[in-house]
This record gives sequence, structure tokens and C-alpha cells, in this order.
Amino acid sequence: MPELTRRRALVAGAAVAAAGATVAAAPGGTPAAAPAARHHDGPQPFDEVYRGRRIQGRPGGGHHHGGGYAVFVDGVELHVMQNADGSWISVVSHYDPVATPRAAARAAVEELQGARLLPFPAN
Repeated sequence: MPELTRRRALVAGAAVAAAGATVAAAPGGTPAAAPAARHHDGPQPFDEVYRGRRIQGRPGGGHHHGGGYAVFVDGVELHVMQNADGSWISVVSHYDPVATPRAAARAAVEELQGARLLPFPAN
């Protein structure tokens, strides 16, 4: 039997949590869809000033194939990606998933602490 490591324990815990969220029953006893499963409409565009920085987001663009979602901080693109569970991460806050691209932009502004976002070369 393999040794139980912290990584294996975290993976097992995440799998159990994901299974529990998917199996939650809706009224009438039928399984409910996971909240992330309803992302067909996509996130809404935004344009605001957050902590003195202009953050914008809109469908399309981005560096991924096809559609995607483009986010900008002071006019510089912040590369964002949607995870399989519906959460979002950015190149600045890669290990701190958030619920929306707007939240990813805000988290990046907080992480930058006033520093300028530099363009990230995409392949």
C-alpha cells in the first residue's frame, strides 16, 4: 500500500468535496447540476476603477484558441483562464482561484500592490 502523503490526502479530499457538490439533491429528489455547469452564458463584460487601477473584461480576445475572455489592467492584458470547475485564475494570482474574471482582475490589482502589469508574451 502506498504511503499517504499530503498531496494524496489533498487530492482525495478534493475528490470527495467535488463528488459531494455534484450529488447534492434538488427539490423532488433529482440530482442537481453543479453550479459551474451553468456557465454557457459566460461572464459579463465589466469596466471599472478598482483601487485606482482601471480593470476591464470582455468576451472574446484572450490568448486561447477561439473565443475566450480578455481581461485588462490599465490597458495591459492580464492572461486569465477558466478552470474545469468554473473558477478563474490569472497569471498573477495563479494559485488562488476566484469565481469570476472580474474577481481575478481585482485579485491581480491587490497582488501587484501598485506595480505595473507587464505584457506577458503568449506563444
